[in-house]
Amino acid sequence: MWTILAFISALCLGFYDISKKIALRDNKVVDVLTLSICVSALLLSIPLWLSRLFPEMMTGTHFYVPTLDLQAHLYTVLKSVIVLSSWVFAYISLKHLPLSVVSPAQATRPMWTLVGALLLFGERLNTWQWIGVLLAIGTIFMLSFKNRSSLMHPTTSADNRYYVALALAILIGACSGLYDKYLMRRYDHNAVQVYYTFYQAIMMIIVWLIANHKSKIKNLKSIKNSWVIVLISLFLIVSDNVYMLALRDPDSLIAVVSTIRRGGAVIGFAYGLLFLKEPDPWRKVVSMIGICAGLICLAIGSIA
Repeated sequence: MWTILAFISALCLGFYDISKKIALRDNKVVDVLTLSICVSALLLSIPLWLSRLFPEMMTGTHFYVPTLDLQAHLYTVLKSVIVLSSWVFAYISLKHLPLSVVSPAQATRPMWTLVGALLLFGERLNTWQWIGVLLAIGTIFMLSFKNRSSLMHPTTSADNRYYVALALAILIGACSGLYDKYLMRRYDHNAVQVYYTFYQAIMMIIVWLIANHKSKIKNLKSIKNSWVIVLISLFLIVSDNVYMLALRDPDSLIAVVSTIRRGGAVIGFAYGLLFLKEPDPWRKVVSMIGICAGLICLAIGSIA
């Protein structure tokens, strides 16, 4: 079951990346990030208030949000800081780099998560799972950028900064995945998702107010494609929820779940090539085939 949940999360994550790319086309990173997180917090407040006002009705349902003690809240605040840091760098790189570069590069995150899972949690993969992880990550690692020279010798210092931001987003995101497994074995996934989203919203509102202290109303009115920002929130909520639910399964492997989830990059690949007409299509088609083959091997290994 946890494998199916991981694939659902991957599907939603792919459409989440596309929604971000569309929203960032004509808007500032801080505006899109703040508004999408606030929309997510607003949507997640519904099951929270229902759980507090009608606990008898909500208890036992998938949407029930239990309370957390002080220690759990502190752990959740730390998760908010980690995730938000990764998102800020990811949004910056996504705004200035092609989607068919950012999506597969982000998909290398499971490589670092795999190393942490082996060292910290002692996870052991079977043969099919090893083949799937190595095939998917290896393909992405070799073909995630347009060409080697663009990575090693960016055309401008600005390009270099965006690649650095992308690398930081990947490494911090890998740490977040390992931390998720730690949290999901100790706390309810709904409670963690709801409260860490609330803490993120508070942090981003503060950042947004500082960044737009001179023209707050004007910047709000200038936001374009606001309906896409709502889609960002919806896809993220579903993706995160089923992802955390998968990690609650005692048999789940974070190395496998993380790899499957990042397989959603295939959707970003396809969108970038078909609709944005991004360059170097054949290299990226080969990469998509490699990722899909790796995901098939992971599915076989996880249900065998």
